Formats: sequence, structure tokens, C-alpha cells
Amino acid sequence: MRLSSMADYAIVTMRAASRHCGGSRTSATQLAEETGIPLPTTQKLISLLSRGGLLISMRGAGGGIQLARPAAAISLADIIEAVEGPIAMTACVEKGRHDCGLEDACQVRPHWGIVNDAVRGALNDVSLASLSSTGPAGLAVPVTESAHA
Repeated sequence: MRLSSMADYAIVTMRAASRHCGGSRTSATQLAEETGIPLPTTQKLISLLSRGGLLISMRGAGGGIQLARPAAAISLADIIEAVEGPIAMTACVEKGRHDCGLEDACQVRPHWGIVNDAVRGALNDVSLASLSSTGPAGLAVPVTESAHA
């Protein structure tokens, strides 16, 4: 299993945005420069993350981008779902999807929901704050509070 580039870039963008928490707003240009993600991609991510309720974007004088809620209240699952949609290991568990030739006889399908819940739960337990905390050597420092604290 591998994250898409867009989901990966969304996490990198949100980490960069979180470094501006409590300070002034940031801009798409500044986030693109800080992350090395091309500006058009950063702008698309900001749109998706704003639509997903994770960023607030304001235009005009005094405008900019900021987190919609504290970094401790934003999980990796929230970020990934804002870009990719619901976390699902297989398409057969998505409502309305019936494009698998094995669907009628599949013995595994009833169990994918459990697997999806486990993966989502693991991603939900990692907060943006934990990705934004760094120790003296620049290494990530785990934050013990839950993303839903």
C-alpha cells in the first residue's frame, strides 16, 4: 500500500501550514517555496484541503491561509480523506461500487470493512501536531495526545 503523490504532498503542505499556527497567515506561494511543491499543485491542494474543512483561505488584504482547527485536532486520516476520499483498501467496500467480477462469490469482501477500519484508525491516531513537533536534531517527536483530544 502506498499513498498517492497528492496525499503525500497534502501531508507535507499541512505540516508546513501548521508551522504558521498562532502566527501570521501564510500564502500558497510561501507554502510552495517552503515545501518545494510546485505552486499549481500547492494551489490545488489548498483548494482540496479547504473544501475538506482543514484549511481556511481568505482573499484580499490581510488574507492568507491558516489551519481551520488546531494541529492536534487534525489527523493523517483527515488529510488523506480530504484529498483521496474515504480510506478503502479495495473498491468493493465503497457504497454503489459493483465493478468486481468476483463480488458475488467473494469470501473476503465481508472482512475488508474491518481492515479499512483498522487502517483508518491507525491514521486517525497520528495528529498533524505530532508531525510538526521536532526535537533538537530536527527529528519528529511523538505527541502522546490523541488527534481527538
